[in-house]
Amino acid sequence: MKIEIWSDVMCPFCYIGKNNFEQALEKLPFKDQVEVEWKSFQLDPTLDPKETQNTIQYFKEKKGIVEDQATQMLSQVTQMGKGAGIDFNFEKALITNTFSAHKLLHLAKKYSKANEMEEALFIAHFIDGKNVGDPEVLVSIAENLGIEKEEARQAVTSDHLDYEVNQDIQEARNNGISGVPFFVLNGKYAVSGAQPAAVFEDALQQTYKETVSPFKDLSGGSGSSCDADGCSI
Repeated sequence: MKIEIWSDVMCPFCYIGKNNFEQALEKLPFKDQVEVEWKSFQLDPTLDPKETQNTIQYFKEKKGIVEDQATQMLSQVTQMGKGAGIDFNFEKALITNTFSAHKLLHLAKKYSKANEMEEALFIAHFIDGKNVGDPEVLVSIAENLGIEKEEARQAVTSDHLDYEVNQDIQEARNNGISGVPFFVLNGKYAVSGAQPAAVFEDALQQTYKETVSPFKDLSGGSGSSCDADGCSI
């Protein structure tokens, strides 16, 4: 059974969704029959990869959200994160263009390390406050996963993986996916947003038993997620 997950590195709900999904999958007797494929999605492709902003600054300047409201939103997300086993460090997180990070994710697929790479990128961005738009930071992340330094540098500084990233983004657009995280279960069902582990568990069990076309959103579309206009809880 194949699970495709559209995600962006700077989406906190994608990290929460990943942890809840994995918690649910671990409980299922058919977990070893599940193949997970991470797909690229950019929440804000207009960002300059050579510049960074802190999260509050980004909300104020790009989304027009006042500081008090942004602080309250981040506090709520932080609490959600704790429930999923994540200690978000939004004070350190650097908002930047994530396209190069997605190229590194596609390189990791070559070595069957995409899931490890996704986790490493989330940690770098949300926990360690690293600039995931910086090629040298990305090369270091790849090295830590056993990927050769020069191959990683070539992946993030050249355009030879641009097509793969853009294909994922176009596929999302073709399927009407406008927010992340978005989980497509065996090509038939869908779960949108950072749903609780129980929702993922039920959806995975149902998908395992039957198939329906086209996508049917088993979550009702009510989960916390981010789109081009911002994040909602």
